[in-house]
Amino acid sequence: MTFTTFTRTLPLTLALAAAAMSVPAHADSFASSASSAGSASSGSISDSIGGSSNSSSGDNKRAETGPYRVIDVAQAPAKAGITRITLRAAGGNAATEFWVDVPDRALADRRVGKNDVVQVNERVYGYEFAYGDTKKPFFLALQDDWYRDLASRKVTI
Repeated sequence: MTFTTFTRTLPLTLALAAAAMSVPAHADSFASSASSAGSASSGSISDSIGGSSNSSSGDNKRAETGPYRVIDVAQAPAKAGITRITLRAAGGNAATEFWVDVPDRALADRRVGKNDVVQVNERVYGYEFAYGDTKKPFFLALQDDWYRDLASRKVTI
């Protein structure tokens, strides 16, 4: 791992660790909690976001920070265990409509329903999706290079 990769992944690693610590403690170890929190509540932008109308191609993988209204919730096509949430800017502008595929495990504590509000925040590592009323994040869509850097690897000495 290069120094640049280390410094780029450190803030996300710390954020995931903080999120894991804010969850009520169970019999699992801290490392297990951080690992499961990371895998259950994050994915790459390429695999998780699509259908944006912000470009002529309709697939630019870009969202704007702000509140979004949930206009549809369904099983993601050909993806078992994944919920597709279609969002539209709370102001109703269809030009800012897109979908996000979220692992069902990330929504285990609280589902997102039609007409709910989801807060989208652009972060250095990608996008944070949070419940509109509590601002509690439930999913991170990570830039592809960040997501690859978090993958488990065999350590050899």
